[in-house]
Amino acid sequence: MLNIKFGTDGWRAIIAQEYTVQNVARVAEATALWLKQSNPSPTIVIGHDCRFGGVLFTETAIKIFCTHGIKVYTPTDFVSTPMISFGVLTYKASQGVVITASHNPPEYNGYKLKGAHGGPTPPELIAEVEQLIPDHEVEIKGDLKEFEKAGLLEYVNLEKEYEDYICTKFDIPGLNNSSFKMAYDAMYGAGQHVMKHLFPKSVFLHCEENPSFNKIAPEPLHKNLLELSETMRTTPELKFGLANDGDADRIALYDEDGKYIDSHHIILLLIHYLHKYKNLSGKVAIAASTTLRVNKMCEIYGLPCEVTPIGFKYISQIMMKEDVLVGGEESGGISVKGHIPERDGIYDGLVIYEFMNATGKSLKDLCREVYDVVGEFYYERADLHLQESEKQRVIELCKKGISTFGKYNVVGTNLIDGFKYELPNDCWTMIRASGTEPLLRVYAEGNTQEEVLDVLATVRATLGV
Repeated sequence: MLNIKFGTDGWRAIIAQEYTVQNVARVAEATALWLKQSNPSPTIVIGHDCRFGGVLFTETAIKIFCTHGIKVYTPTDFVSTPMISFGVLTYKASQGVVITASHNPPEYNGYKLKGAHGGPTPPELIAEVEQLIPDHEVEIKGDLKEFEKAGLLEYVNLEKEYEDYICTKFDIPGLNNSSFKMAYDAMYGAGQHVMKHLFPKSVFLHCEENPSFNKIAPEPLHKNLLELSETMRTTPELKFGLANDGDADRIALYDEDGKYIDSHHIILLLIHYLHKYKNLSGKVAIAASTTLRVNKMCEIYGLPCEVTPIGFKYISQIMMKEDVLVGGEESGGISVKGHIPERDGIYDGLVIYEFMNATGKSLKDLCREVYDVVGEFYYERADLHLQESEKQRVIELCKKGISTFGKYNVVGTNLIDGFKYELPNDCWTMIRASGTEPLLRVYAEGNTQEEVLDVLATVRATLGV
């Protein structure tokens, strides 16, 4: 039997190869056994996003849970990952499960675990679930209608409950009358319905079901959002472009010129708004691949800053125990004070939209305010598909220690997750193997577009990739 291991954010695999009905049943079996170890009457909220097979795999897991006597709450349609986490809190459930591969290419599906606190299940608990995955086939039995009659299965409207919650957090009528018209790109993902309901006057892109995602991975990177960029650039009334990934827990933005606003800038914008404009304080928790400008802003604003390994589960752990203002990752997963301890691309986008409307300033103007504090910067990331032997060669080279990348001397090193090298003049680079895909990622930041491209090229030349 396949040895199933959870990565940075859940278990993910290619549909019909490793990701099969039987392997989903095995993981569900382990989840059920694990829950029953510490809870005599556990409950689960489970749902799926727009990926292929979502209904089939969700129903498979439900049958396993109900067979174990576990009460299950599930929506009747696809939902976002944040909606499941919110649902765990709403129904005071013991655990949440999301059938999703998030931003991965369309041939993938996955299985995320969400804790009773409304965020990612901590790594040490996921390890306990892994240990219980049986090394044999699991019998899948039962009928959903019979489980429903027995009170073990209850269908709920998580999307409506989430929308109602959003309406308590933001002035939705005011935002709908904004002079900053919005374009929203769901990337064929799970955010499409809620945004249509809340903002019917907006321009919508890729807001229909397409399990193949039009053969583009639903990851909110600029290369995957060219249509949104061009729509923003060529439509004068559009001033705010928002995009979410497949399960709507990640975010990207575009300004009125069609310029891509990456997660580094979004994290800085959120800190700037919440602290300087709304007078809120708290720790800032960021993953190791996030810009050093966050550390700089926190130092200037007198906010504590903690750097974690990559994976929002580490940030969520801090949010469970401490007062956190903003927690975020380079990948676009961000959470803010006053919301659940979970990444939420829709909620984060609305905070920025509120920022624009409260100040009457464009996204471009607000980015300039951030630059006034930390300086202008540019960022790029190369995702390299390498043979495993080649990937390991690069990792071993980094382990031996690198003191220079061409003309760039290394002035500091952070090994908390991968290999992050601080370079002169506020530049940096990072090399890390992906925890969710067969990739080697090379990150780079510079003060100009030319500089960041030069850093990236120089680092790749040094590594021989």
